[in-house]
Amino acid sequence: MSATTDAVVKSAAAPAAVKAKPSLAARLAARTGGGALRVFLVLAGLFWLMPTVGLLLSSLRGSGDIGESGWWAVFTRPAQLTTENYSRLLQNEAITDSLLSTVMITVPATVLVVVIGALAGYAFAWMEFPGRDWWFMVVVGLLVVPVQVALVPVSELFGTIGIFETTIGVILFHVAFGLPFAVFLLRNFFAEIPRELLEAARLDGAGEIRLFTRVVMPLGGPAIASLGIFQFLWVWNDMLVALIFADSESAPITVALQRQVRQFGNNIDVLAPGAFVSMIIPLAVFFAFQRQFVTGVMAGAVK
Repeated sequence: MSATTDAVVKSAAAPAAVKAKPSLAARLAARTGGGALRVFLVLAGLFWLMPTVGLLLSSLRGSGDIGESGWWAVFTRPAQLTTENYSRLLQNEAITDSLLSTVMITVPATVLVVVIGALAGYAFAWMEFPGRDWWFMVVVGLLVVPVQVALVPVSELFGTIGIFETTIGVILFHVAFGLPFAVFLLRNFFAEIPRELLEAARLDGAGEIRLFTRVVMPLGGPAIASLGIFQFLWVWNDMLVALIFADSESAPITVALQRQVRQFGNNIDVLAPGAFVSMIIPLAVFFAFQRQFVTGVMAGAVK
């Protein structure tokens, strides 16, 4: 090898050999990014789950044990765990009927918001019609309208048309206040779909309906899953709207538990399992669609 070649090789390798010294913050992040950080996150997760675990253990204890000590007494006296409370819960018609009413309210309210929001989001993103941007600004403006403002006028409207204190009235109220966020979220997600993909589908003879069902909906799966989870959790955990627009026969689980609290001394063994069942179902829905939820929330964050 010639001297010139050796010089070129050395000059090329010299910059690679120079390595900048990491800063103090970088060294601390590297040292704490392993085991110590993971231990901290695990402890934080356990602390966050402590109320859920406490409610579960309380639901498996008798009323006498609940009145004598806290749920942590289970670890020293595990013999007090029993499923008798859940047997009583299933025999309580007020709780079982309210749980069925909750499903009958939550599922239609979620499905309607997802379907109507997806159709409107596609129209605002890819269809041309007069005043499209102005109408979308109106939808965005509805996001800041609080629920409390509409309680009295909507109650009067529902009373006039005869759906006050009915399941349909509760569903329509949730749909009306869930649509602005649904349209806003899905419109922004659909707008990021490449125009070339839609134009190619149109050249192949796809109409708007087929384009929406075969192209847009599959690509918008993560955003639709995120919207469905948001809407499901909001409707399932709602009590304010149900207290006003639902009667005793169509009241959801949140209202039924609130009414049971008035007799706290007599049915404490029913409140704990009822509250746990009311909480575990939305948790199961969230964890079932967790991957799609994270993907939908992060969509559009990185171009």
